[in-house]
Amino acid sequence: MDIIKIGMAELKTGKAPQILTTLGLGSCVGVTLYDKTLKIGGMVHIMLPDSKQMRNNVEVAKFADTGIQCLMDSLIKQGANQKRLVAKMAGGAQMFEFKHMEETLRIGARNIAASKEMLKKLNIPIQSSDVGANYGRTIELHLENGILLVKTIGKGYKEI
Repeated sequence: MDIIKIGMAELKTGKAPQILTTLGLGSCVGVTLYDKTLKIGGMVHIMLPDSKQMRNNVEVAKFADTGIQCLMDSLIKQGANQKRLVAKMAGGAQMFEFKHMEETLRIGARNIAASKEMLKKLNIPIQSSDVGANYGRTIELHLENGILLVKTIGKGYKEI
């Protein structure tokens, strides 16, 4: 089995029968794009919602706005059709909860919102998601069929 690992603030693409995976999504969000006709797809491991708050940013995959755009562009260069792309996403947990927590500390929720907003802007439908809550996830995108396998410690596996 050919497994491609995506680290934090990284994005990668592949084609069937490859599997894309990223480990330990806490407040980070894993967004996948998939073209079922060509059986190609990609995954980005997003750490923060908005690149506009950073100067001299060179890590496009770190942010929802630039990471999702870059992932889509990369897939289109490989022949994917933007109209056929569907998205799945997981992660965005609130790993720690404090009383009177400032909105800026709610990174998970902000990552989810920014990812959804960017996908809407690009007219890419979200086919399914497993986001929020207070636990981490590991995900695998199976490019043969577009299934996103979500693994959670203590909660088992789920296909979305």
